[in-house]
Amino acid sequence: MKNLIRQQFLIIIMISLPGIVLSQGNKEKKNIIEWLSFADAYKLNKKKPKKMFVDVYTDWCGWCKKMDKETFQDPDIATYMQKHFYCVKLNAETKDTIVIDTVKFVNSNPVGRGGNNRLAVELLRGKMSYPSYAFLNEQNQVLSVVPGFMNVDGFAPVIHYFGENAFKDVKWEEYRDTYNKTGTKK
Repeated sequence: MKNLIRQQFLIIIMISLPGIVLSQGNKEKKNIIEWLSFADAYKLNKKKPKKMFVDVYTDWCGWCKKMDKETFQDPDIATYMQKHFYCVKLNAETKDTIVIDTVKFVNSNPVGRGGNNRLAVELLRGKMSYPSYAFLNEQNQVLSVVPGFMNVDGFAPVIHYFGENAFKDVKWEEYRDTYNKTGTKK
């Protein structure tokens, strides 16, 4: 009798497992940030205005990779960012020319190692530190640049500050000190 119950239990588990795995996979896909090129986000913003979040990174930056692996993979962070921003990945050292309207942004050293793309330099206001995050308003004007790796708990208030337009009325220090994980004031 016990063997029969075990067999039935195993059959139920085996039948249910693929559905559970597939539903988990779909849930995870919904929480992944859809990264855009700057040019694509710029075009989308013309059609449907939305703030822009630009992750300025380099291929050699270890803290950039840690940010990608840990903070940007958090489901709450990803969901919030997708809702409130066009999310852009910009390699500061790209050799590609980036064209926005009729303006061309090129790398300062297009044939050698290193060098920075002019768009990255302008977004970061010449302070080349990686990773850095540029927050742009709906008119593509830089609101602020925030440098450095941040874990989920440190990054959440930053994106809420800009996503909820708190920067218009509240100083950052006050917002940070009163922020809680639900995105509301304490």
